[in-house]
Amino acid sequence: MVVVGAMDSTLLSPPEGNMTFLGGSNWCVASPSASQADLQNALDWVCGLGMTDCNQIRPGGPCYQPDTLFSHASFAFNSYYQQNGNSDVACNFGGTATLTKNDPSYGQCKYVASE
Repeated sequence: MVVVGAMDSTLLSPPEGNMTFLGGSNWCVASPSASQADLQNALDWVCGLGMTDCNQIRPGGPCYQPDTLFSHASFAFNSYYQQNGNSDVACNFGGTATLTKNDPSYGQCKYVASE
């Protein structure tokens, strides 16, 4: 049997930054293609009826800055996703969210990761 394109994985460079490969952790973040109105509606639901603790994205919280809808929605979506079993359906919010393998944590703002 001939394997075309096979590569010795020991020759690969280690990942840079917060990237995770091969299974590893997943995070649920806001989709860049989502409209502001849809993101706001989803964020309101997650922090309200979704019963997610959104204190970290409130003024003075470690994830308040940057004070953008995209950033706040990403943190809230991930919190909901993690507390609801890391299932694909827990990271949808009407198409306003997406899964990533790139850790969105920054500074003092730490996003919980699936294992």
